[in-house]
Amino acid sequence: MDNPDASTDSEVKVTGVLNPDKLKELGYIPSKQRLLKGPVAIFECVEPIPCNVCVFSCPFKAVVMDKITDMPKVDFNKCTGCGLCVAQCPGQAIFIVDYSPKGETGVLTLQYDLTQPPDKGEEVILLDRKGEELGKGRVLKVYKHKRSEAFVVTIEVSKEFLMNARAIKVRR
Repeated sequence: MDNPDASTDSEVKVTGVLNPDKLKELGYIPSKQRLLKGPVAIFECVEPIPCNVCVFSCPFKAVVMDKITDMPKVDFNKCTGCGLCVAQCPGQAIFIVDYSPKGETGVLTLQYDLTQPPDKGEEVILLDRKGEELGKGRVLKVYKHKRSEAFVVTIEVSKEFLMNARAIKVRR
């Protein structure tokens, strides 16, 4: 499985910021039809480094790699969006997006690496890949993964931010 990677893209090398169009080109973004079906994992793992934790964390075998230095590929038909891969990713490069709820808001799940996670019901500020503020979201769920000890936060966000919100800032 020879995967193209974004690390060869000059914009990524200079800025360190991924472009959503590049992610789509790499096959990391499922079809609109699949996005509307329910939660699904979005991988933003674009460097060929030796890591395959996501492959072993997926109980549905939706993540595949031929070699440990390949970028993971997600079979969007097998992915249920369970989120088990989110907590296991040491690069915080996996997000669960859910466009299926009716209305203007969807659901985003991400890893949170600071000591004090937000509380359920708390309003947070959504940050994009550059760390710039996008808007606000409301925390639906927070848990600490037993093995990785990473916090995983699920947030209700405007659907317009689902593909661009990649971190949160807690307002206390």
